Amino acid sequence: MADDTTIVITDIRKALATADMEAKQKPAALLVVGGELNGTIFDLDKNTVVVGRSAENQISLEFHGISRQHFKLTATDDSFTIKDAGSRNGTFLNNKKLEGEKELKKGDIIKIGKLALKFIPCGDPERLTYDKLQHAANTDGLTGCFTKTYFNNAQDNHVKKSKLTGKPLSLILMDIDHFKNLNDSFGHDAGDFVLKEMAGLIREHGVRENDIFARYGGEEFVILLPLTNLKQAFDIAERIRKLIDKHKFIYDNKELPVAISIGIADYRKGVNNGVDLFKRADTALYKSKECGRNQVNFFRE
Repeated sequence: MADDTTIVITDIRKALATADMEAKQKPAALLVVGGELNGTIFDLDKNTVVVGRSAENQISLEFHGISRQHFKLTATDDSFTIKDAGSRNGTFLNNKKLEGEKELKKGDIIKIGKLALKFIPCGDPERLTYDKLQHAANTDGLTGCFTKTYFNNAQDNHVKKSKLTGKPLSLILMDIDHFKNLNDSFGHDAGDFVLKEMAGLIREHGVRENDIFARYGGEEFVILLPLTNLKQAFDIAERIRKLIDKHKFIYDNKELPVAISIGIADYRKGVNNGVDLFKRADTALYKSKECGRNQVNFFRE
Protein backbone atom coordinates (compact mmCIF):
# COMPACT_ATOMS: atom_id res chain seq x y z
CA MET A 1 0.00 0.00 0.00
CA ALA A 2 1.27 3.49 -0.85
CA ASP A 3 2.10 5.69 2.12
CA ASP A 4 0.61 9.15 2.66
CA THR A 5 3.63 10.84 1.05
CA THR A 6 3.10 8.92 -2.21
CA ILE A 7 -0.59 9.85 -2.24
CA VAL A 8 0.19 13.55 -1.70
CA ILE A 9 2.80 13.58 -4.50
CA THR A 10 0.37 11.82 -6.84
CA ASP A 11 -2.36 14.37 -6.04
CA ILE A 12 0.03 17.26 -6.68
CA ARG A 13 1.09 15.77 -10.02
CA LYS A 14 -2.55 15.35 -11.06
CA ALA A 15 -3.32 18.93 -10.03
CA LEU A 16 -0.33 20.27 -11.99
CA ALA A 17 -1.28 18.24 -15.06
CA THR A 18 -4.86 19.55 -14.86
CA ALA A 19 -3.58 23.13 -14.50
CA ASP A 20 -1.30 22.70 -17.52
CA MET A 21 -4.21 21.42 -19.62
CA GLU A 22 -6.41 24.32 -18.49
CA ALA A 23 -3.66 26.85 -19.23
CA LYS A 24 -3.16 25.52 -22.76
CA GLN A 25 -6.76 26.45 -23.56
CA LYS A 26 -6.20 30.09 -22.57
CA PRO A 27 -5.36 32.69 -25.25
CA ALA A 28 -2.58 35.23 -24.91
CA ALA A 29 -3.59 38.25 -22.83
CA LEU A 30 -2.69 41.69 -21.56
CA LEU A 31 -2.77 42.17 -17.78
CA VAL A 32 -3.21 45.67 -16.33
CA VAL A 33 -0.53 46.33 -13.73
CA GLY A 34 -1.40 49.03 -11.16
CA GLY A 35 -4.03 51.76 -11.18
CA GLU A 36 -7.80 51.43 -10.88
CA LEU A 37 -7.92 48.56 -13.40
CA ASN A 38 -5.16 46.60 -11.66
CA GLY A 39 -5.53 42.88 -12.30
CA THR A 40 -7.88 43.27 -15.27
CA ILE A 41 -7.20 40.78 -18.06
CA PHE A 42 -7.87 41.43 -21.74
CA ASP A 43 -7.85 38.30 -23.89
CA LEU A 44 -6.05 38.54 -27.21
CA ASP A 45 -8.43 36.22 -29.03
CA LYS A 46 -8.38 37.90 -32.44
CA ASN A 47 -5.64 38.01 -35.07
CA THR A 48 -5.58 41.80 -34.93
CA VAL A 49 -6.18 43.79 -31.74
CA VAL A 50 -6.23 47.60 -31.64
CA VAL A 51 -5.86 49.28 -28.24
CA GLY A 52 -6.89 52.88 -27.51
CA ARG A 53 -9.66 55.22 -26.37
CA SER A 54 -12.08 54.55 -29.22
CA ALA A 55 -15.06 52.34 -28.37
CA GLU A 56 -14.56 50.67 -31.77
CA ASN A 57 -11.27 49.13 -30.62
CA GLN A 58 -11.03 45.52 -29.49
CA ILE A 59 -9.62 46.91 -26.22
CA SER A 60 -11.05 50.30 -25.27
CA LEU A 61 -9.20 52.24 -22.55
CA GLU A 62 -10.60 55.68 -21.71
CA PHE A 63 -7.68 57.26 -19.87
CA HIS A 64 -5.71 60.51 -20.10
CA GLY A 65 -2.69 60.32 -22.38
CA ILE A 66 -4.10 57.48 -24.52
CA SER A 67 -4.91 58.13 -28.18
CA ARG A 68 -8.06 56.92 -29.93
CA GLN A 69 -5.97 54.25 -31.63
CA HIS A 70 -2.79 53.89 -29.63
CA PHE A 71 -1.13 50.63 -30.64
CA LYS A 72 -1.87 47.53 -32.70
CA LEU A 73 -1.16 43.86 -32.00
CA THR A 74 -0.92 41.29 -34.79
CA ALA A 75 -0.89 37.53 -34.24
CA THR A 76 2.12 35.54 -35.41
CA ASP A 77 2.60 31.75 -35.30
CA ASP A 78 3.18 31.61 -31.56
CA SER A 79 3.00 35.19 -30.23
CA PHE A 80 2.00 38.75 -31.16
CA THR A 81 3.86 41.67 -32.69
CA ILE A 82 3.26 45.22 -31.46
CA LYS A 83 3.34 48.46 -33.43
CA ASP A 84 2.45 52.01 -32.46
CA ALA A 85 -0.67 53.20 -34.31
CA GLY A 86 0.39 56.82 -34.67
CA SER A 87 -0.33 57.76 -31.06
CA ARG A 88 0.35 61.29 -29.84
CA ASN A 89 2.42 60.29 -26.78
CA GLY A 90 4.03 57.12 -28.08
CA THR A 91 4.02 53.48 -26.99
CA PHE A 92 6.74 52.24 -24.65
CA LEU A 93 7.93 48.63 -24.51
CA ASN A 94 9.98 47.79 -21.42
CA ASN A 95 10.53 51.54 -20.82
CA LYS A 96 11.86 52.17 -24.34
CA LYS A 97 9.87 54.10 -26.92
CA LEU A 98 8.62 51.66 -29.53
CA GLU A 99 10.07 52.14 -33.01
CA GLY A 100 8.80 49.94 -35.82
CA GLU A 101 7.35 46.50 -35.07
CA LYS A 102 8.52 44.19 -32.27
CA GLU A 103 7.61 40.65 -31.25
CA LEU A 104 6.27 40.37 -27.71
CA LYS A 105 7.91 38.07 -25.18
CA LYS A 106 6.59 36.74 -21.89
CA GLY A 107 6.52 39.45 -19.21
CA ASP A 108 7.01 42.38 -21.60
CA ILE A 109 5.57 45.61 -20.19
CA ILE A 110 3.71 47.98 -22.52
CA LYS A 111 3.15 51.53 -21.26
CA ILE A 112 0.68 53.99 -22.76
CA GLY A 113 -0.08 57.19 -20.87
CA LYS A 114 -0.02 56.18 -17.19
CA LEU A 115 -1.26 52.64 -17.88
CA ALA A 116 0.99 49.56 -17.84
CA LEU A 117 0.07 46.27 -19.51
CA LYS A 118 1.93 43.00 -19.04
CA PHE A 119 2.02 40.47 -21.91
CA ILE A 120 1.06 36.88 -21.03
CA PRO A 121 1.68 34.36 -23.83
CA CYS A 122 -0.87 31.80 -24.98
CA GLY A 123 -1.00 28.76 -22.70
CA ASP A 124 1.12 30.29 -19.91
CA PRO A 125 0.22 28.65 -16.54
CA GLU A 126 0.78 32.01 -14.81
CA ARG A 127 -2.46 33.14 -16.44
CA LEU A 128 -4.54 30.87 -14.15
CA THR A 129 -3.36 32.75 -11.05
CA TYR A 130 -4.42 36.09 -12.53
CA ASP A 131 -7.78 34.63 -13.59
CA LYS A 132 -8.51 33.57 -10.02
CA LEU A 133 -7.48 36.96 -8.61
CA GLN A 134 -9.61 38.80 -11.16
CA HIS A 135 -12.59 36.54 -10.49
CA ALA A 136 -12.31 37.14 -6.74
CA ALA A 137 -12.02 40.92 -7.21
CA ASN A 138 -14.97 41.18 -9.60
CA THR A 139 -17.38 38.73 -7.96
CA ASP A 140 -19.72 39.21 -5.01
CA GLY A 141 -18.89 36.53 -2.46
CA LEU A 142 -22.46 35.74 -1.42
CA THR A 143 -24.34 35.71 -4.72
CA GLY A 144 -21.67 34.99 -7.31
CA CYS A 145 -22.78 38.05 -9.30
CA PHE A 146 -20.44 40.72 -10.61
CA THR A 147 -19.62 43.56 -8.21
CA LYS A 148 -20.85 47.15 -8.41
CA THR A 149 -17.40 48.38 -9.50
CA TYR A 150 -17.19 45.87 -12.34
CA PHE A 151 -20.72 46.73 -13.45
CA ASN A 152 -20.11 50.49 -13.45
CA ASN A 153 -17.03 50.13 -15.65
CA ALA A 154 -18.88 47.82 -18.05
CA GLN A 155 -21.90 50.12 -18.18
CA ASP A 156 -19.78 53.15 -19.08
CA ASN A 157 -18.05 51.21 -21.86
CA HIS A 158 -21.32 49.95 -23.32
CA VAL A 159 -22.90 53.41 -23.28
CA LYS A 160 -19.88 54.74 -25.19
CA LYS A 161 -20.30 51.96 -27.76
CA SER A 162 -24.00 52.72 -28.18
CA LYS A 163 -23.24 56.43 -28.65
CA LEU A 164 -20.77 55.53 -31.36
CA THR A 165 -22.72 52.78 -33.15
CA GLY A 166 -26.36 53.65 -32.37
CA LYS A 167 -26.98 50.04 -31.32
CA PRO A 168 -29.56 49.47 -28.54
CA LEU A 169 -28.65 49.02 -24.90
CA SER A 170 -30.98 48.50 -21.94
CA LEU A 171 -30.67 48.30 -18.17
CA ILE A 172 -32.82 46.38 -15.70
CA LEU A 173 -32.68 47.51 -12.05
CA MET A 174 -34.28 45.22 -9.43
CA ASP A 175 -34.96 45.70 -5.75
CA ILE A 176 -36.39 43.11 -3.32
CA ASP A 177 -39.63 44.42 -1.83
CA HIS A 178 -39.71 44.95 1.96
CA PHE A 179 -36.32 43.29 2.38
CA LYS A 180 -35.69 45.03 5.71
CA ASN A 181 -38.94 43.59 7.09
CA LEU A 182 -37.87 40.13 5.92
CA ASN A 183 -34.53 40.49 7.73
CA ASP A 184 -36.22 41.79 10.89
CA SER A 185 -38.85 39.03 10.90
CA PHE A 186 -36.79 35.99 9.90
CA GLY A 187 -33.19 37.00 10.58
CA HIS A 188 -30.22 38.02 8.45
CA ASP A 189 -29.36 34.42 7.59
CA ALA A 190 -32.76 34.13 5.95
CA GLY A 191 -32.07 37.37 4.10
CA ASP A 192 -28.74 36.02 2.83
CA PHE A 193 -30.51 32.85 1.71
CA VAL A 194 -32.99 34.90 -0.32
CA LEU A 195 -30.23 36.95 -1.98
CA LYS A 196 -28.29 33.83 -2.95
CA GLU A 197 -31.33 31.85 -4.08
CA MET A 198 -32.73 34.72 -6.11
CA ALA A 199 -29.40 35.42 -7.82
CA GLY A 200 -29.16 31.75 -8.81
CA LEU A 201 -32.67 31.75 -10.27
CA ILE A 202 -32.09 34.90 -12.30
CA ARG A 203 -28.69 33.72 -13.52
CA GLU A 204 -30.18 30.41 -14.69
CA HIS A 205 -33.44 31.66 -16.20
CA GLY A 206 -33.10 35.38 -16.90
CA VAL A 207 -29.54 36.16 -18.00
CA ARG A 208 -28.23 35.59 -21.52
CA GLU A 209 -24.63 34.92 -22.46
CA ASN A 210 -23.63 38.53 -23.16
CA ASP A 211 -25.69 40.16 -20.39
CA ILE A 212 -23.91 41.57 -17.33
CA PHE A 213 -25.59 40.56 -14.06
CA ALA A 214 -24.38 42.29 -10.89
CA ARG A 215 -25.31 42.85 -7.27
CA TYR A 216 -25.37 46.62 -7.04
CA GLY A 217 -25.62 46.77 -3.26
CA GLY A 218 -27.75 45.37 -0.44
CA GLU A 219 -30.88 43.94 -2.05
CA GLU A 220 -30.40 45.70 -5.43
CA PHE A 221 -29.45 43.80 -8.58
CA VAL A 222 -28.82 45.02 -12.13
CA ILE A 223 -28.68 43.42 -15.57
CA LEU A 224 -27.07 45.28 -18.45
CA LEU A 225 -28.45 44.07 -21.77
CA PRO A 226 -26.38 44.90 -24.88
CA LEU A 227 -28.15 44.89 -28.28
CA THR A 228 -31.53 44.91 -26.50
CA ASN A 229 -34.27 47.49 -26.99
CA LEU A 230 -36.74 48.69 -24.36
CA LYS A 231 -39.57 46.33 -25.36
CA GLN A 232 -37.27 43.31 -25.30
CA ALA A 233 -35.90 44.39 -21.91
CA PHE A 234 -39.45 44.82 -20.56
CA ASP A 235 -40.35 41.27 -21.63
CA ILE A 236 -37.22 39.88 -19.94
CA ALA A 237 -37.87 41.89 -16.77
CA GLU A 238 -41.50 40.77 -16.57
CA ARG A 239 -40.45 37.15 -16.99
CA ILE A 240 -37.95 37.56 -14.12
CA ARG A 241 -40.57 39.24 -11.92
CA LYS A 242 -43.02 36.37 -12.46
CA LEU A 243 -40.26 33.82 -11.85
CA ILE A 244 -39.46 35.31 -8.45
CA ASP A 245 -43.12 35.81 -7.56
CA LYS A 246 -43.97 32.13 -8.20
CA HIS A 247 -40.85 30.61 -6.64
CA LYS A 248 -41.18 29.23 -3.11
CA PHE A 249 -38.33 30.51 -0.94
CA ILE A 250 -38.21 27.95 1.87
CA TYR A 251 -35.82 28.62 4.74
CA ASP A 252 -35.82 26.76 8.05
CA ASN A 253 -39.12 25.12 7.03
CA LYS A 254 -40.75 28.51 6.54
CA GLU A 255 -41.88 30.04 3.25
CA LEU A 256 -40.52 33.55 3.00
CA PRO A 257 -42.48 36.38 1.31
CA VAL A 258 -40.33 37.47 -1.64
CA ALA A 259 -41.20 39.75 -4.55
CA ILE A 260 -39.27 42.30 -6.58
CA SER A 261 -39.89 45.72 -8.10
CA ILE A 262 -38.15 46.53 -11.37
CA GLY A 263 -37.22 49.65 -13.32
CA ILE A 264 -35.97 49.70 -16.91
CA ALA A 265 -34.23 52.29 -19.07
CA ASP A 266 -32.50 52.24 -22.43
CA TYR A 267 -29.84 54.20 -24.26
CA ARG A 268 -31.32 57.18 -26.13
CA LYS A 269 -31.01 60.94 -26.42
CA GLY A 270 -30.07 62.43 -23.05
CA VAL A 271 -28.00 59.42 -21.93
CA ASN A 272 -24.38 60.54 -22.06
CA ASN A 273 -22.82 58.06 -19.64
CA GLY A 274 -23.52 55.12 -17.37
CA VAL A 275 -24.73 57.34 -14.52
CA ASP A 276 -27.43 58.84 -16.76
CA LEU A 277 -28.68 55.38 -17.73
CA PHE A 278 -28.72 54.17 -14.13
CA LYS A 279 -30.60 57.26 -12.91
CA ARG A 280 -33.33 56.65 -15.47
CA ALA A 281 -33.72 53.02 -14.42
CA ASP A 282 -33.79 54.13 -10.78
CA THR A 283 -36.60 56.61 -11.55
CA ALA A 284 -38.59 53.79 -13.17
CA LEU A 285 -37.90 51.54 -10.16
CA TYR A 286 -39.23 54.24 -7.82
CA LYS A 287 -42.41 54.33 -9.86
CA SER A 288 -42.84 50.56 -9.48
CA LYS A 289 -42.53 50.92 -5.71
CA GLU A 290 -44.81 53.94 -5.59
CA CYS A 291 -47.51 52.12 -7.58
CA GLY A 292 -47.70 49.09 -5.29
CA ARG A 293 -44.45 47.11 -5.81
CA ASN A 294 -44.03 43.67 -7.45
CA GLN A 295 -44.24 45.23 -10.92
CA VAL A 296 -42.16 46.49 -13.85
CA ASN A 297 -42.04 50.05 -15.16
CA PHE A 298 -39.83 51.71 -17.77
CA PHE A 299 -38.48 55.25 -17.79
CA ARG A 300 -40.62 57.90 -19.43
CA GLU A 301 -39.60 61.51 -20.03
